[in-house]
Amino acid sequence: MRDQDPRRGGKSLVARTRSTSRRAAAVSESKRAEEARITPSSGNVFRDIGFPPAEAEHLLIRSDLMTAIRSLIEERGLTQARAARLFGVTQPRVSDLVRGRVGLFSIDSLVEMLARAGVGVSVRLERRRGRGRGSSATR
Repeated sequence: MRDQDPRRGGKSLVARTRSTSRRAAAVSESKRAEEARITPSSGNVFRDIGFPPAEAEHLLIRSDLMTAIRSLIEERGLTQARAARLFGVTQPRVSDLVRGRVGLFSIDSLVEMLARAGVGVSVRLERRRGRGRGSSATR
């Protein structure tokens, strides 16, 4: 107990240093939280990170379809090889899908894979304010 200092409540130098470091980290973290700005989402993460609107829509649709396929693989307990046979693609293609390589897949190919697995895909269209031919945003 030679490192203990009775003037510091009997704590060793190492214990005091750790305690001071923890307090400093907590203060730093709270300072960062105060400085952070929270921006509401547009509902499309791809648009939020800067993709052009049309491209962001395509990426969102493809990622939603890929998520559905990955969930189907997991729910059915399929290996990548079995999933490939089910979807009519190669195992490396399934690997790309599972790894989220969205840029390698078209909407058509993902819909085809789901159809081969017996899953129907429906499309919902919605009008957005400030867009389209008749909106004041384009005049």
